[in-house]
Amino acid sequence: MTHPTLNTRLCELVGIEYPIVQTGMGWVAGPRLAAATANAGGLGILAASTMDFAQLRAAIAETKQRTSKPFGVNIRSDAPDAEARIDLLIEQQVKVASFALAPKQALIEKLKQAGVVVMPSIGAKRHAQKVAEWGVDALIVQGGEGGGHTGPVPTTLLLPQVVDTVDIPVVAAGGFFDGRGLVAALAYGAAGIAMGTRFLLTRDSTVPDVVKQAYLAKTVNDTVVTTQVDGVPHRVLRTELVERLEHTGPVTSLPRAVRNALAFKKLSGTPWRSIVEEGLAMRRSQELSWSQVVMAANTPMLLKAAMVDGHPDLGVMSSGQVVGVIDDLPTVAELVGRIVHEAEAALKRLGA
Repeated sequence: MTHPTLNTRLCELVGIEYPIVQTGMGWVAGPRLAAATANAGGLGILAASTMDFAQLRAAIAETKQRTSKPFGVNIRSDAPDAEARIDLLIEQQVKVASFALAPKQALIEKLKQAGVVVMPSIGAKRHAQKVAEWGVDALIVQGGEGGGHTGPVPTTLLLPQVVDTVDIPVVAAGGFFDGRGLVAALAYGAAGIAMGTRFLLTRDSTVPDVVKQAYLAKTVNDTVVTTQVDGVPHRVLRTELVERLEHTGPVTSLPRAVRNALAFKKLSGTPWRSIVEEGLAMRRSQELSWSQVVMAANTPMLLKAAMVDGHPDLGVMSSGQVVGVIDDLPTVAELVGRIVHEAEAALKRLGA
């Protein structure tokens, strides 16, 4: 029987066995990984940002074929078709809607009325306060150790700030990989942990093995936060390509970004009108300059080069600092089982 401390408000809210969340990583969090997490007792989240609408519908259908348990979908709230995607989640009775940027209040209300749990990710105390006031059901709080877009405040400082501020379940992200970390997060007042890099480095992840091996070779000092990928702080693995990007200026980085935007348009079939609308939305919601909006076009193609095409030397690899303490590739079931066992052992030690 699972230790009662591990049955948290998150478990009750979402209907999962363990308070462990697999984050919605673009090009990584597909049906196989999300369903494996759900079947292991956690919450798997599909990444919709790199899918068009038809691909998202197909991914939801495949995930439902692979598991009968609850799962979530991560949506970009500033996407031109965000409302249509939300309607799809409601239609398909997806349990959780996850957002990297806070959705509008009207969309939050629409999802809640349909029984969908709304759980955005935030990186600052003030953002947590704002979305809690808007009525979200739970929060993922990512500290600066986390991979991808991240802020400057470490999890050990951001997490207690947030749990002392809001009354909804808070999920801690950034720096977690084992059961000791889960117990530490619970001690801070969190209702669970969310992990990206640790789930990427499993056998159920579809990331090519050559890329996984590149991750496993890194230390805790082998990540860097750069603005040269898409104009905003982004934690990635330190590679020769990233070092070159770090030393480029607007004269070379902007043309590169335009080329990548054209490539992503061809790959995704996204109309120019949608690309322009999305750029305008990003500029308004994230307060980006036009040069940053253009640079944001880098992200999908640079990530795809590694995560899908298997070229770690040509692509960019988002990663948390936790990569330096990961040295194996378990299945998701093995990973979740190990974390739960370690957490129960830690709780027993503390109780003794």
